[in-house]
Amino acid sequence: MAPHQMKTCGQFGMLHEFSKQIIRAMPRKRKLLAQLSALQNSTSFPQIDTVEQLNTTPGADPSPKSSKYFVTEKKNSPQLQEDFFNQPCVSLAKSFLGQILVRKLPDGRELWGRIVETEAYLGGEDEASHSRGGKQTQRNAAMFMKPGTLYVYQIYGIYFCMNVSSQGEGAAVLLRSLEPLQGLDAMRELRRASRKAPSRLLKDWQLCNGPSKLCQAFGIDKAFDQRDLTQDDSIWMVPGQDLPGEQDVVTTTRIGIGNTGEWAHKPLRFYLRGNRFVSVVDKKMEREMAARGHSPGS
Repeated sequence: MAPHQMKTCGQFGMLHEFSKQIIRAMPRKRKLLAQLSALQNSTSFPQIDTVEQLNTTPGADPSPKSSKYFVTEKKNSPQLQEDFFNQPCVSLAKSFLGQILVRKLPDGRELWGRIVETEAYLGGEDEASHSRGGKQTQRNAAMFMKPGTLYVYQIYGIYFCMNVSSQGEGAAVLLRSLEPLQGLDAMRELRRASRKAPSRLLKDWQLCNGPSKLCQAFGIDKAFDQRDLTQDDSIWMVPGQDLPGEQDVVTTTRIGIGNTGEWAHKPLRFYLRGNRFVSVVDKKMEREMAARGHSPGS
């Protein structure tokens, strides 16, 4: 996989249209919060409200030293299991949309984010994949491990990207953007600690709208490479309760893979249409979907 640039969102439209968007978004926001509350009430997860003496560092390894797969406590949660991850790469990339990533910090606080954007990297002949041609190295070993294994790699010597292995030799899905649901203050603290020149307060949509940004916000680094999402006690996924339909998903090209020939044009990026937490919006594709009568939520 090639380096992934961290993007920002575009300009707002006219005031009248913007007002209508806010009105339309309010019920959805309340719905998401209600669903999150329902999920939490069915588990033992603690609430996160503010950062109080947040004792975590992006470079620290929160896992037990005896084994990266050693589970210190049994989670009472409806987390996604191996059968969910054990599907073809493109199918998994689409299935991730709407699911929830949970990260438990060393101090016990939990960060929740809804997956809103992914990219599929197929391995084999996929020229944009780190495992192209079946190439297996110490760096990309996680791509060849059982489905649901995290593949975390570093770019530019400072940033990290997080992927999840799927069916297929060397295939994995890049988690590209999240919609923050819980622990936003902790996410801001982690983003601020990772930035060279922290100044302005990040808005909600800026916290996780890019693969490296979400790793910063969730405190993910190389120590999470080769972790099993079905077994780890610091990071896992739970089912979302507001899953998108086909008309809600935009299928387009991947980001930042310029010199990969025809693979640069393959439609292997998927994101939730109309979601402001997405890193890069394909307006042309969205217009084509609208022309075909595909309206979000219809």
